Amino acid sequence: MSSRFDEEIDRRGTHCAKWDMMQKVYGVDPADGLAMWVADMDFRPPEVVQQAVEDMAAHGVYGYFGNDGPYLDAIRWWMAERHGWQVAAEEIFTTHGLVNGTALCVDAYTEPGDAVVLMTPVYHAFARVIRSAGRRVAEMPLLQRDGRYEMDFDGWDAAMTGDERMLVLCSPHNPGGRVWTAGELAGVAAFARRHDLILVSDEIHHDLIMPGQRHVPMALADPGIADRLVMMTATTKTFNIAGAHVGNVIVPDPELRRRFAARMAGLGISPNSFGLAMARAAYSPEGAAWVDELRDYLEGNRRIFDEMVNAVPGLASMPLEATYLAWVDFAGTGMTQDEFTARVERDARIAVNHGPTFGTGGESFLRFNLATPRARVREAGARLQAAFSDLQ
Repeated sequence: MSSRFDEEIDRRGTHCAKWDMMQKVYGVDPADGLAMWVADMDFRPPEVVQQAVEDMAAHGVYGYFGNDGPYLDAIRWWMAERHGWQVAAEEIFTTHGLVNGTALCVDAYTEPGDAVVLMTPVYHAFARVIRSAGRRVAEMPLLQRDGRYEMDFDGWDAAMTGDERMLVLCSPHNPGGRVWTAGELAGVAAFARRHDLILVSDEIHHDLIMPGQRHVPMALADPGIADRLVMMTATTKTFNIAGAHVGNVIVPDPELRRRFAARMAGLGISPNSFGLAMARAAYSPEGAAWVDELRDYLEGNRRIFDEMVNAVPGLASMPLEATYLAWVDFAGTGMTQDEFTARVERDARIAVNHGPTFGTGGESFLRFNLATPRARVREAGARLQAAFSDLQ
């Protein structure tokens, strides 16, 4: 049965970073290449989101946004309905996406020269923001056991220097696709307490969980961590509206809220009205039904991609528990990073994220975006098999 997600939408020539920048960044011609790098989806959002934008356009007056009560209520409803998490309206700050939210946390809660802990490999924008703000990245490598990532609290405890002030957690994990267990999250909370760290939990992928998996919000994993916890969530990844640049930083503790509000005010940050309208529309029963359908589709894409990739000797796709980002290890090929990357980009003509940009532990990996019509996923698998056919 055909799905709405099977429609192939041509995004070339639309100022789309993922398709229109692939030639410049990776040397892959969009005329016959596959864009599988930037983490957005090649799908339209739910009709309810499109209708919200069309209603604004029909009104035709684009002034300042006011009365954000219904928008905040939509966020609170979604967190309670989908995640069992009760959020108060006064705890919610709206930022220009969660990279901006991360930057504001770094600015509000650390000083130049401080270190910020990252569990690597991890989403590359974290390190970029931290270093750009004059802070240092303290890399704490994840362990690989049986082809999946695990926490290494003993090793991390030994590596701490006392200069660290903040920990940025990626939950679920990007790029490894792990859904951290309640026990692992409790361990993260204990680690933050031991080392007196502000804990920023980026949970942007929390709705994109594979069937059979369960995401636990950090706020619920250890309620006692609220005095040092900052939660980050967004509609943008879930509903493919990243261009709206809208995200939520949710701060339970009054003193941490005061400090964050001061930085927001000092930088003159206020939300984009289109982003708020889209987010409110998305966080609805109609949006929820769309997400359920999307998750099933992504699971099908994951299964097909993994079967095709893992059939190639030397290639191993990490089991994906969440996100739509496949993390493929090429270490078994015996090739250098330049060699296997060239085969993917030059021979298979696929633009992908390079593993080293995610920090220590990513050296032998490439990240593939599977949120695209299934025909393209099959094509990518076939191209990879052809590019490494000498290994079979």
